[in-house]
Amino acid sequence: MSERTGVITFKTKPMTLTGNAVKVGDAAPDFKAVANDLSEVKLSQFKGKTVVISVVPSLDTGVCDAQGKRFNDEALKLGSDVQILIISEDLPFAQKRWCGANNATAVQTISDYKDRDFAKNYGLYIKELGLLTRAVIVVGADGKVKYQEIVPEVTTHPNYDAAIAAIKA
Repeated sequence: MSERTGVITFKTKPMTLTGNAVKVGDAAPDFKAVANDLSEVKLSQFKGKTVVISVVPSLDTGVCDAQGKRFNDEALKLGSDVQILIISEDLPFAQKRWCGANNATAVQTISDYKDRDFAKNYGLYIKELGLLTRAVIVVGADGKVKYQEIVPEVTTHPNYDAAIAAIKA
């Protein structure tokens, strides 16, 4: 598995990302993850839709919580041809609790805890922390990566405006 350094920091300390990096223009790799009801979710299930993958280390932290809420609010405005997925290493039970506590009904939370298939296929696993790094990926209806932001400092917010503009483009 490939490793990359110099891409992100956590509280200013350099971290290592593992897995296969993707870039804008690439065909988005399929992956499998776990839904709140423990069923399997694959990216390929959303073929023909624009898919926003909001990647967070843990919904139990302030910035991740705010990121999840922001994308839930945006999802309410975007229409049925856009699917927003929030993915983390959190257990499905914790994600379900977060959704209920925040009335997050317009996004789907999925967990990469079981196989780390998303982490491997997108190169967003933080080796030192055992968590996903903060990122936003927009996959077009054609299945290609249209936008990607890997947030350089994990404890900061992504550029929401740029992500929303990419979704609407």
